[in-house]
Amino acid sequence: MPLNNERPTPTAKREDQSSDTESSDRCDSMTSSDSECFRQSFTSDSSSKHSSPSSSPPKTITLDEVMASARDLSNLSLAHEIVVNPNFNLEKPDLPQNSLERRVKDIVHKVFWDCLESELNDDPPVYQHALKLLEEIREILISFLNPGSNRLRTQINEVLDMELIRQQADNNSVHIQGLADYIITVMGKLCAPIRDDEVKRLKETSLNIASMFKEIFRVLDLMKMDMVNFTIKTLRPELQRQSVEYERAVFQNIVEKIPNALEHTTNWIKGCVEELLLSLPPGPDKNVRDLPSPMLMINTSYIKLLSWDYQTHPLPETLMTDEGRLRELQRDLQLLQTVAAVLLIVHSAMGGPVSDLPALSERLKKMTSVLLEGMHSPSFKLTEALENVSTQICVELNKSLTERNYPALPPDLQVTLRGQICTITEENNPVRSLIEGRVQLYFKSFLAMPSSHMTPPPTPGGLALIQPELGALGASFVSIVNFNKQVYTPFYMGILKSLLFNDTPGPPPSETADAQATSQ
Repeated sequence: MPLNNERPTPTAKREDQSSDTESSDRCDSMTSSDSECFRQSFTSDSSSKHSSPSSSPPKTITLDEVMASARDLSNLSLAHEIVVNPNFNLEKPDLPQNSLERRVKDIVHKVFWDCLESELNDDPPVYQHALKLLEEIREILISFLNPGSNRLRTQINEVLDMELIRQQADNNSVHIQGLADYIITVMGKLCAPIRDDEVKRLKETSLNIASMFKEIFRVLDLMKMDMVNFTIKTLRPELQRQSVEYERAVFQNIVEKIPNALEHTTNWIKGCVEELLLSLPPGPDKNVRDLPSPMLMINTSYIKLLSWDYQTHPLPETLMTDEGRLRELQRDLQLLQTVAAVLLIVHSAMGGPVSDLPALSERLKKMTSVLLEGMHSPSFKLTEALENVSTQICVELNKSLTERNYPALPPDLQVTLRGQICTITEENNPVRSLIEGRVQLYFKSFLAMPSSHMTPPPTPGGLALIQPELGALGASFVSIVNFNKQVYTPFYMGILKSLLFNDTPGPPPSETADAQATSQ
């Protein structure tokens, strides 16, 4: 293995002169002293008691431990989503129409509501199911109340006094319609504004009492989701303050219970570090290569995610909570790179007649983006789409040239232009390789610049036309990376020590030692 055969030495480090950047939304800026702490934690004595988090020695894992780890992972994913996604909302599950679970649920609900209707239509009426519903509704309404809403809580308990209602039922004197009307009135006081129309329809409905209760429960279900999402929104600032410590602690529990819990993360870092070391020039001793800074090695690993092959390589465990965001970012970036390649070909072929017309360039960019939208779908035929793109571009160019009294494109130039555009997807296409290389340089600069969310790095040549979109993707990527660094840097340090120094990972860190080691 190159990491062992050409072992780097800490005395010949290649210092990374730029500090890392942090998200403007939820990550504090990393200062130069933070970077120094990052290096110190990497090069510190491996025998230190609190060197880094690590997995426990191999052991037999029990079913209880598997289930506990699954719960930890579920909680971790939910907490992470709440913190990083400001638009996160829980929604009522929508089961597939023809699924077994959906059919069973529909049948059970129909039986219940049919029984309720049958009981209330009896002479005299039977209130067995109705009493259960009223008691459940009372508990739901009370759960919506704030701690200080004592007056309304007392009123609900008095009107929906289940002991009294049972006595009335025994004497066939329950005013069930009046109770339903009161429930709807209270719902109107407690519901979010978005549910006002739903409650209004309940008040105006002419349904029978059983159908009315069915609709009441439907609206109550919506109100419960509203309450949950309101609570999430209210607690989000506090969750953001505690998220790094919480996520790190939960992940450490998983690592301790599951053997090889960091296997994919280790392979990810190992492969990237090997490539980085081989790309660096040898030092004075040709058998020993300089050691890059830990920050450079970790940043290089993150850049690898931009072209990650999800079909053949599992995503690192430390990034599983961001898999959806990373996949979406990769798709958007690949579309943008294809658009940039098309525009670069057009500008190279046309020169002045296009470069002097920013409005035309913008129109060609939007048209190409629309025609290539969905290019990652399995059913999308990219070759045909690029042919359509090349045809439409020739039409637009000829139109623009004619309007400005230029001659139309010669037929041979149109053929050349179409051919170059249609070959963009070839693996070794020079234009594609050029664009991808410059995009990676841009993202590396984004990661290396302090406060890049405030001042994005300069755009490399050939990417100026996609700078706004590329800058937005760069900011999103840096946001994901910086939060991930805050949580998982101690784990990455343990992996790097093990890879580069054949260090045996130590026990999990204490909170104090961990804070001193990472300054995050």
